[in-house]
Amino acid sequence: MVGSVRPTRASLVELLTLAWPLILSQSIWTFQISLDRAFLSQYSTANVAAGMSAVMMFWMFLALFQFTTNYATTFVAQYTGANQPENVGPVIGQALWFAVASGLLFLLLIPLSDVLVGLAGHTPELQQLESVYFRWMCGSAMPFLIMAAATSFFAGRGDTLSVMLINVLGLLVNGVAAYVLIFGKLGMPPMGIAGAGLATVLGGWAAAIFSLILVLQPKFIRTYRNGVGWAFNAALFGRLMYFGLPQGVGTAIETTSFSLFLIFIGRIGETDLAATSIASTLNLIAFLPMMGVGQAVEVLVGQRLGENAPIEAERSTWTGMMVAVSFTAVIAVIYAAFPIQLILPFRPIQIDEAWLAVEQRIPLLLLFIAAYCLFDSVQIIFAYSLRGAGDTRFVTVVTAALSFPFMVLPAWLASHYRWERGTEIAWAWVCLFLVLLATVLYLRHRYGPWRSMRVIEMHPAEPTPSPTAGPVAIAPKSEQVLSGGVGPSK
Repeated sequence: MVGSVRPTRASLVELLTLAWPLILSQSIWTFQISLDRAFLSQYSTANVAAGMSAVMMFWMFLALFQFTTNYATTFVAQYTGANQPENVGPVIGQALWFAVASGLLFLLLIPLSDVLVGLAGHTPELQQLESVYFRWMCGSAMPFLIMAAATSFFAGRGDTLSVMLINVLGLLVNGVAAYVLIFGKLGMPPMGIAGAGLATVLGGWAAAIFSLILVLQPKFIRTYRNGVGWAFNAALFGRLMYFGLPQGVGTAIETTSFSLFLIFIGRIGETDLAATSIASTLNLIAFLPMMGVGQAVEVLVGQRLGENAPIEAERSTWTGMMVAVSFTAVIAVIYAAFPIQLILPFRPIQIDEAWLAVEQRIPLLLLFIAAYCLFDSVQIIFAYSLRGAGDTRFVTVVTAALSFPFMVLPAWLASHYRWERGTEIAWAWVCLFLVLLATVLYLRHRYGPWRSMRVIEMHPAEPTPSPTAGPVAIAPKSEQVLSGGVGPSK
């Protein structure tokens, strides 16, 4: 449910009521990442180049675990639509088990940081900075994953204001700590990129602890069995992995593809890497808010399918599409018309020849982003709609089939053969990748079987999905067993 008075179903008001806190939450991430990059740009050009490439390598690993954890949102949404609140807490518990175990695995990457960043083939100065930042980012993995599990509880139920508050707290702690630690304020020594990494860890833990405090409020323990229903449940954990892992794998493939894209661009030259890093950061202005709209569509589709109302689920998807395309059209115009103004926050205090070379390249890259961001918003909405039903495998297969030949391979060829204007050619292929991805996902949404898919339990008389079973059609709501649970009995 969204608010105390429910807006008209599948309406623009309903979508925006649910989406605006998610949009703001994603915009908070945009601001946080951009703020860190701006601080590092003022510290040195090498720091901002290393910061972007190191964080992309980190997300290449984290995406698999974070988006698998976060798929608990779809379970919560469908349980909410089917009026099964007692099953919500147990699925959040399974997500938390996965989050903690995955966070511990990330600590094993810290001793390997020098080897991993060395694979990029960047200059020794960049590798040293990248290794420092990567180690700190690995330390932030566990709080990020815990927060992903906890916010799934709020997002799936439509309580997106709580999601926003959690992210606001993380931003405040991270932003203040980054300013103090990077530049050495309040008597602290200047730490540069290490300060940015430590600030990320502090902000992540502040948000994670706050999210758990909110989840464990007594009213949520009574109604949803949070805490008391968090015992490990092999069957439910297996089902979360069955549907969630494909989402994690698909996102990891896309993140890996873009990370490799950055690595190969970095081999063309440090100027190309810095320009691409800043342009990619500015791309988040369009990308992350659309992720918020996509998450709202996923929740609405999940809730409607839990109610067995696929027509309204489809209407919610198209409402989200209208919002996404309208917003990104405005942002595309800003990218094309005001590139110099957008670059200003990234200018270092001391402008040198290296920065001037970077600044000259960015406007053209922003034109590429302006060209493809509309298609990017389309693929985001359709991907989240399909995931809200449980059609995660198709999205993963399509992403894997298109990303490497259309994003990674051209960038590798440009760097390996030292093509003239190789960076621009690689960016043009990224545009083609997003056009194709948006087209294929549209066709799947139009003609695919997602309307009959569910991730929640069936009536006992119906075939019950095991952890290795695929999406199946749910019984009519009147035939559902609404009092059953999947965790320990009450």
